[in-house]
Parts: sequence; C-alpha cells; structure tokens
Amino acid sequence: MRLENKIAVVTGGTSGIGQRVVERFCNEGAKVVFTGRRAGRGKDVAQATGATFIEADTGSEADAERTIRQTLDAHGRIDILMNNAGAPAPASRLEDMPLDGFDEAIRVHVRGTLAHIKHAAPSMRAQGSGSIVNVGSVAGHRAGYSSSMIYGIAKAAVIHLTRCAAMELGEDGVRVNSISPGGIATGIFGKAMGMEIEQAESTAEKVKEVLATIQAIPRAGLTDDIASAAIYLAGDEAGFINGEDIVIDGGMIWGRRYSEATKGGGTWSRLFE
Repeated sequence: MRLENKIAVVTGGTSGIGQRVVERFCNEGAKVVFTGRRAGRGKDVAQATGATFIEADTGSEADAERTIRQTLDAHGRIDILMNNAGAPAPASRLEDMPLDGFDEAIRVHVRGTLAHIKHAAPSMRAQGSGSIVNVGSVAGHRAGYSSSMIYGIAKAAVIHLTRCAAMELGEDGVRVNSISPGGIATGIFGKAMGMEIEQAESTAEKVKEVLATIQAIPRAGLTDDIASAAIYLAGDEAGFINGEDIVIDGGMIWGRRYSEATKGGGTWSRLFE
C-alpha cells in the first residue's frame, strides 16, 4: 500500500506498460484515472481494476485539460501523473523521412507529455507536492536503439523535458522524473511492423525469446519491471529524487555482453593472431 489514498493519472493505460502500471498502482492503494483511445479496451481495464477510464487522445491539449479537470472535479487533487502514452514512429533513411510522421511522434510523445504537465502543474504547485513520471527510452539516450530515428528524437526530447520541468516544479515541492525502458515485451514491436492493434498485442509473448538475447541479463524486460520503478518514483520513498532518468534495460545500453565480446578471443586479441 505504498500509494495508499494517492490520486494518480496514467496516460495510455489500455495495454502494455500503461495497463500494468494502472493495475499495480491500484494494488498499492492509489485511486487511478487512466486514459486511452480505445473505449472498449478502457472499459475492460476499468472493470478489472476499479480504476476510472477517460477516453482521450494524449496528444490533444483539449483532451489533456479535460482529463486533469475531470480528475480534480472527482478527487480534489492529483498526487501522481504518469505520462506513459506513446506510439511507434516511421522508420526510414533521412532522405525518405516522412515529416508528417515526425510531427505525429512529437505530438504524441512530447506535446502530449507537456500538455498534461501544463494542466496538472497548478494544482500540484498549490498543494506543495506531487510526482510526475514520464516515459523515455534507451533510444532517447543512444543512437541505433530504435529502427526509427524519429522515435529516438522524440524520446530524447521527453527526457530533457523531464529535467527542465524538474528544475522549475521542484521549487514548489513537485518532483519530475522519467523512466527509459529497454526491450520490454509488449505489442509495440508488432505495431511498429504495421500490425493491427489487437494482433500486435498478441505478439508480446512471442518477442520474449528475441529480447532475452540483447542484454546481459538473459531475459526479456517485463511490464512489471517498469511498473515497479514507477511505483517507487511516484511514492514518498523517492522524495529526494528529482530530474532523474532511470534506465531499465538489463544493461543493454552499456554495450555488448561479455560472452559476445570475448567470443573467439575478442576483437582486439584477433588483431595480433
């Protein structure tokens, strides 16, 4: 019950990481309001968890304002805001890059995150407390960790937005941090390949075998790995953490696995054979 009686807003809570965050926040005692564009799916998650669903487009400022207002009307305060909603972005070479795809990625990942912070900030400032958790990506730290340059650019912007907001809101007792997942077994990979949403969601189990091979810890990342970090950052135990980005990727971001680097004597030793 680490989030007992706290009021939380989670964007993109109808599947994947967002859905698991909604479930875990509820289990920890929070009263959760979550958003998504799929009304049917949202109602299912709400019924299973006891959370409140608001059909909304994360990238729309009007929807962000409505989400925050309805939460405040119902509960009188917001203690936690998790900006989780996201989507794949087009993958292409620079000369073929669809700039409308870039605009959409920025709208969802960056504008949407900023819009929710903008409308939640006044009430959090007034109460002198609050925790905002944004979702970045290892692709926002290092080039080559996504097939989409656009996605990496958008996530890098989210990570820096986190720092900038933390330096302003921290003075009023509001903390802002982010989490950067690595290879997490969700339907996002299927969506990136152009699958329909329901078909993509069914691939989460199938990608685990591949994801287990890309970092030192030999298993796929799980939605619980991200949800556990979100609970920590959202709660009072993290009261002196502000402006940080926690990378959760099994060590992938730091380089090649030892067994790969030393295979056959390693690259450097082979130079002198």
